[in-house]
Amino acid sequence: MSRVSKWVLIGCALGSVVACAASGDDAASVFARYKDSSGGTHWDSVQTLRMTGSLAAGGLEGEFSTVQDLPRARSASSYRIGPIEGAEGNDGTRAWRRDPGGEVAQLDAPDAQRRARSQAWLDARGYWFPQRIGARQGPVQTRTVDGRPQTRIEVTPDGGDPLVLWFDFDSGLLARSEQQVGQDRVTTTFSDWRDVDGLRLPFRMASESIDASGRIDPRRSNEVRIERIEIGVAVSDADFAMPAMSATARIDSAQGITRIPFDLVNNHIYVDAEVDGKRVRMLVDTGGVNLLTPAAATRLGLVSEGKLAARGVGEQDVDLAMAPATNVRVGAAVLDNPVFYVIDLGELPNVEGIDFDGLVGYEMFSRFGVTIDYAARVLTLAQPGQFVAPQGAEAIDFELAERIPVIRGVLDGKPARLSVDTGSRVSLTLHSPFVRANDLVTRYAANPESVQGWGVGGPSRTRATRFGTLKLGALEIHGVAGDLFTADTGAFASPDVDGNLGGGVLRRFTVAFDYSARRMYLAPNADLDRPDAFDRSGLFFLRDRAGLRIVDAAAASAGQRAGLRADDVIVAIDGEPVTGRSLDAWRQHLRDVETGKPVAMSVLRSGKPIQVRLMPAERIPLRYAGGGPDRATKPEASAGD
Repeated sequence: MSRVSKWVLIGCALGSVVACAASGDDAASVFARYKDSSGGTHWDSVQTLRMTGSLAAGGLEGEFSTVQDLPRARSASSYRIGPIEGAEGNDGTRAWRRDPGGEVAQLDAPDAQRRARSQAWLDARGYWFPQRIGARQGPVQTRTVDGRPQTRIEVTPDGGDPLVLWFDFDSGLLARSEQQVGQDRVTTTFSDWRDVDGLRLPFRMASESIDASGRIDPRRSNEVRIERIEIGVAVSDADFAMPAMSATARIDSAQGITRIPFDLVNNHIYVDAEVDGKRVRMLVDTGGVNLLTPAAATRLGLVSEGKLAARGVGEQDVDLAMAPATNVRVGAAVLDNPVFYVIDLGELPNVEGIDFDGLVGYEMFSRFGVTIDYAARVLTLAQPGQFVAPQGAEAIDFELAERIPVIRGVLDGKPARLSVDTGSRVSLTLHSPFVRANDLVTRYAANPESVQGWGVGGPSRTRATRFGTLKLGALEIHGVAGDLFTADTGAFASPDVDGNLGGGVLRRFTVAFDYSARRMYLAPNADLDRPDAFDRSGLFFLRDRAGLRIVDAAAASAGQRAGLRADDVIVAIDGEPVTGRSLDAWRQHLRDVETGKPVAMSVLRSGKPIQVRLMPAERIPLRYAGGGPDRATKPEASAGD
């Protein structure tokens, strides 16, 4: 949920250019005319504003309140919409957010800080009072759309992101704003201007998001209607201060520590948990939030509301609803009054080969010290005062981007900001903006695009390759089997980070997180120097009633050369029925099979049995082609799909 005033920026999307190329004085005159049209010298004495009204988004309705301290560029907004409530603010030094579950976080990632700075410039009316916050201004352009001339100015506040401000040529008032937010272009239009104590202000603001392909998703749209504006209200520092967490969390043990055994499947961590006293099976995901499938929410008796949009690694955004619960318990750790995101995970249980009910993620990690012992398969949660970092661990600072830890690493000599994601089975996926900016497809001679993973929104198609050396602090991981994302949609198209570090690397360590200190710890285990194996079949398959259903056979792979194709169903491998092993075990088997040794597969194609002879082959080099330490040629450890 974006802050209700956050995208109230300014502007309008227009057509052909009528006139352009002007000086900074022209921008100043446009701003001055807007000031005259909206209150003139009355603005010179305005110190504070409070706005209250209604909010509608994703089929939900509610109310909001915003207070602004203009000279000090401070603001705070709170909202209640449907079953959820939250808040955001800026105390003049730091930006913060309170999530629907009551978790509170300082927004310290660079992209979040830039957006907060641009919002502060708007709150301070920096276009009229540059002494509060300065900005660089581009040329003025006049364009016409729907028969009305509009004036366009691009502005970049000091330390902030660019904004495009559009003004109505006839009235001089703000018409629409544009701002890039991750992969989307967010636009906000303004209307219903009214006079309030000598000022002229918009009482209706409507925002929509346009994705990289130019599509507008109504689930990402929202409308704000102001019902009351107060000028000169009394404020204090407490009005803008980052609040304490509103929900309670505890560990029901005298030691303040709970240890939970977990299953590691496809490099994913699965634990038994309870929601409102009923058993659930959950994936532990640093990159995710408290989440339930619609079927699980129904079984648990939770009421879901809303139709918002969720974005994962797949190409498609999916429906998102919200459902409050009484509590969620993992071991002896309890979160009270959690709010679950309700999302249909589609084929993901079949991708995993096991059934599960949802995720636990950021909300749990932000409340407790978390230690994941991959070797022993034990998850430990500790009250903040009881948390102890693993012995011999490397400490690595992280930023919080939205809800995901982001660390700084170096990949083959190139600095990279990496999100840390226990919910990813792969070792390392590099985002498309980083891939393009550094011509990594050429540098790594990456394989043709194929399905390598799956998540919210469907399959993820990437280009597999072998990296050289990944440095995390003083640690080095050699020969990582990873992939390059090259598309323009999905989470891996985000320009805000350079890559996603997944379970294929994390499983080499005991990993611990201290969110209060913004620090991650990595203590190597016996898997640190094991070679990173990669699939030798070229097949990506799902669990199916009849066997293993193929969804993709990579170009020039062993599977494609054997004539296998999408929707073929493998029922036996080398005479063994596939029902005799888990899907994860078969994936591991096809990483470990000897190259050049044929594998017999019994396959159903359109219901008819056929026999296939697959000749396993390496799809990526056994070692980094660009050089680096010489590693064993026989892969032994799983890298994920």
